[in-house]
Amino acid sequence: MIELRGIHKRYTVGNVVLPVLKDITLEIGQGEFVAIMGASGSGKTTLLNIIGCLDTLDKGSYRLNGQPIEAASELDLARLRAQHIGFVFQLFNLIPRIDALRNVEPPLIYSHIPQVERRQRAAQALSQVAMEERVTHMPNQLSGGQQQRVAIARALVNEPRLLIADEPTGSLDSLTSREIVELFTRLHAEGTTIVMVTHEKEIASYAHRIITLKDGCLAGDRRT
Repeated sequence: MIELRGIHKRYTVGNVVLPVLKDITLEIGQGEFVAIMGASGSGKTTLLNIIGCLDTLDKGSYRLNGQPIEAASELDLARLRAQHIGFVFQLFNLIPRIDALRNVEPPLIYSHIPQVERRQRAAQALSQVAMEERVTHMPNQLSGGQQQRVAIARALVNEPRLLIADEPTGSLDSLTSREIVELFTRLHAEGTTIVMVTHEKEIASYAHRIITLKDGCLAGDRRT
């Protein structure tokens, strides 16, 4: 599903060039649950952003579902993200002035789904994450874990083949973190491919494969 070959990425800050990823080569198959770990500044989020087509690479090649990504236009990347990838972040990024149901709808709006169907699919996605009793609640009426469940429902509403999660439990207490990662485990069992960045070993242990980065290089790749 994911094929990375010789990936390099650098950023320029003023007159300083900062290499972030150095010659990353790896494959992630359909249906895998992968955790990416490493110290702060090791390149975890940059690698995740490249996999999720949120950032571009400087050198190398990337194929997603057999489609070459490095030469794709911004429009093609936006379409690919909308159709095939769901995103979950540490900060829930919910819109504060609308309820849970409408917070799940935006990916469907971008896909030009009619309103009646949008509402139905958003409700189904909330049910999938056990939030069917909270569809009319505003974000400030929800706990952190409930807000993250709404964010996960938003990521799932377009039925993506790939779920990208960047520190999805970073803002949550330990009990709620386990509940969220157990939800990921269930989604994985249902066939969703999950690639998750985390700095927590306990959270990473739920994944079936752990990729470790160090100083922008691939330092480890093991099955659990």
